[in-house]
Amino acid sequence: MPGPIKTLVEKERVIAIIRGLYGTPLLRLAEALSQGGIRLLEVTFDQSDPACIKKTPEAIGALREAYGETMFFGAGTVLSAAQAEEAAEAGAEFIISPDTNPEVIRKTKDLGLISIPAGMTPTEILKAHNLGADYVKIFPAARLGLSWLKDVRGPINHVKLIAVGGIGEENLAAFLKGGCTAVGIGGAITDKALIAAGRFEELSRRAATFKKIAEAI
Repeated sequence: MPGPIKTLVEKERVIAIIRGLYGTPLLRLAEALSQGGIRLLEVTFDQSDPACIKKTPEAIGALREAYGETMFFGAGTVLSAAQAEEAAEAGAEFIISPDTNPEVIRKTKDLGLISIPAGMTPTEILKAHNLGADYVKIFPAARLGLSWLKDVRGPINHVKLIAVGGIGEENLAAFLKGGCTAVGIGGAITDKALIAAGRFEELSRRAATFKKIAEAI
């Protein structure tokens, strides 16, 4: 499994980040993003919700059943090995975390999934890489900035980075050109106001715009 998904991450280069959305709205959003050309979706665990250990895997399972032939799904904000295991059982193919947790990285790799923990300092990034992470999420990417990215990549350009946090139409290309393998995009293509208003065509348009930018790099 990791081989083909890694190839897909590096080809597609855009991961949509979905937070706090379930049921029909989630499925409609996935359809809209698919129509815009997005194939990688991250469904996050809402750690403030005690039921997240049940709700997030159920959401991933529903997405796999509806769009599993054309899209690929992972779990985000994974803070424990148990959450990684629940996500894997539901069909997740990659695990994304907001930190560098050795337990989660090891469990993810044991499960045969793609490991994407987060790091902000060179020490954290290298720790994640040396523990076996396939990619390291840099967060919050936009606040850290492109100058930071250039400086950090100088000595550790062998680590594949995914930029997350504040990525939009205005800076997506710059982060990819700056050496990031891929980006994660949240609110810009999962806007809950647009979802509530039923404006899924606008979300498809935005998804297509991000897809076009990524393909041009």
